Amino acid sequence: MKKTLSALMLCLLALVTGPAMAADTAPDFTLKARSGDNIRLNELRGTVILVNFWASWCGPCRTEMPLLDKLYQQYRDYGFTVLGVNLDENRDQAEQLLANVPVTFPVLFDPDNSTSESYQVDAMPTTVLIDRNGTLRYHHRGYKDGYMDKYEQEVKELVLE
Repeated sequence: MKKTLSALMLCLLALVTGPAMAADTAPDFTLKARSGDNIRLNELRGTVILVNFWASWCGPCRTEMPLLDKLYQQYRDYGFTVLGVNLDENRDQAEQLLANVPVTFPVLFDPDNSTSESYQVDAMPTTVLIDRNGTLRYHHRGYKDGYMDKYEQEVKELVLE
């Protein structure tokens, strides 16, 4: 009960404080992609990367995914990619959502939450932006209307560096 209450307080704090700046090297990970390939973050060095942690049960995640896909389509030719990291324990739940909300960016699976733990995911969705040098530059907890404008502004900034 105490642990659940603490987690709830962290989520509420994240919603109140909004996005935060970061300045650490993004933790490396290798995850299985929906395509069957293994994707390693460090192999994408030189690309601006938006990593979005999501789950099928998360309403704001479902709202955000098509918007992230549009952002991906708009900026991918400028050295930008989106990695959607699904946290569902059961991959079938994610596949059901993706059948209804198709995206073109790579979707990765983190069923044991090891990657989400290394990124201190404490709200759903959580979105981080990583620059071409592998530095974690922006960390957004939750999703509200208007966040996509912030994401686009930050992506533009990072692809122009």
